[in-house]
Amino acid sequence: MKLFGRKKREDSPAFRRDMAKKIDGMSVKYVTERRDDSDTSGDSVIGRNGSLIVKDRELLVYSSSDIVFRAEIDRLSMSPLLSGEGIILEGNDTEHGSTHRKIIAYYTYYLKT
Repeated sequence: MKLFGRKKREDSPAFRRDMAKKIDGMSVKYVTERRDDSDTSGDSVIGRNGSLIVKDRELLVYSSSDIVFRAEIDRLSMSPLLSGEGIILEGNDTEHGSTHRKIIAYYTYYLKT
């Protein structure tokens, strides 16, 4: 147990891989996409009932019987919600033409720390 150890930087590949291991296999209640466009701002639900899956150095968000988001783990920004109820994922979605997207996956059962 490290009392005064250094935390990994959130932009480092090691942190991203560790975070991906933690969330691999988590059940998802629903997934929203945050849009900052001038026409449509706010969050919209893009899927329900699914899971987060790590496969071949990519993170897949599977929801509503479809892959709603796929990105390389080393290029993906991941930050857990302060409530522990989900995670914010931001990066280039290779499943949908490498467009830059920001989604929030809400866990079915969240981790209490």
